[in-house]
Amino acid sequence: MMMRLGLKMGVCALALAAAACSEADNSSYTDAAGEAEMAQVDMASEAAVESTADAATATSTTEAGSVPELEMPATMPKIAYEYQYGFSLPGDDIVDLQRRHADMCEAKGPEVCRILGMTGASADNEGQGRLELAVRSEVARGFGSELAQATENAGGEQVSTGITGEDLSKQMVDTEARLEARKALRDRLMADLKTRRGSVGEMVQAEREVAKVTEEIEAAEAWVAEMQGRVSFSRMTLDYESSTPMGGSFSRPIGDALGNVGGILGTVIAWLLMLGAGVAPVAALVWGAMRINRWSERRDAERMAAETPAEA
Repeated sequence: MMMRLGLKMGVCALALAAAACSEADNSSYTDAAGEAEMAQVDMASEAAVESTADAATATSTTEAGSVPELEMPATMPKIAYEYQYGFSLPGDDIVDLQRRHADMCEAKGPEVCRILGMTGASADNEGQGRLELAVRSEVARGFGSELAQATENAGGEQVSTGITGEDLSKQMVDTEARLEARKALRDRLMADLKTRRGSVGEMVQAEREVAKVTEEIEAAEAWVAEMQGRVSFSRMTLDYESSTPMGGSFSRPIGDALGNVGGILGTVIAWLLMLGAGVAPVAALVWGAMRINRWSERRDAERMAAETPAEA
């Protein structure tokens, strides 16, 4: 009996000891977990403080130093330039200089210079000439200087120059925006046309709308291409005029004077012919009336002379 009681008391003591150990372990575990959480909170707080400090430092540095530049999209203006040059040289040399300038243009190739027209010059008489070119905008001014140098080498001089420009930026932007809108409309119409179910008349009307929008798109594309071409290639007009150089030939002024006299005489003769064509019919009528009057007077006189002796 005593033995059993001792065993029971031993078991109870062991159970109490185990419970106490469990509570101690749980308490220590809770304390360790709390300390870990507190440590994490402290680390997070320190990180936040450091981040705020870094941000403040960066802000102060930016304010103290130069403000970083923002990259803004820049649109270059679309300007179509036109150049006008006037050259003066002896009339006999106009053709040679005109051909020289044309050869200089062709030597640069069609991607840089193109001949649009050449008219007027003549080697037999002194006159005027014109050469029209389309030159790449980037090299247009430099090429104009080359043309002036070639003129000086040929014994002529540059007497006039001019540059005009037309800003096509707004027109090109508006046309391109309208073009994109028309393309979107065409796509919608094409999609509706593929899925539409209706009468033949409705289908035909839809196809007409698609064709109309397509025509507008093609016209807008052609207009944009033309404006882009005007911007990429500058139009250059070269005018040539004759001049009488100092120390010219002795016969040239005489020939000019004779030519002027011939023109004056021709003008006088032309006026006389016009005057004769208007006066001749009137003069003929007056002369005929006078002849008839004289014949009538002579007849009356003869009759009176014949009647006078008979009365005596």
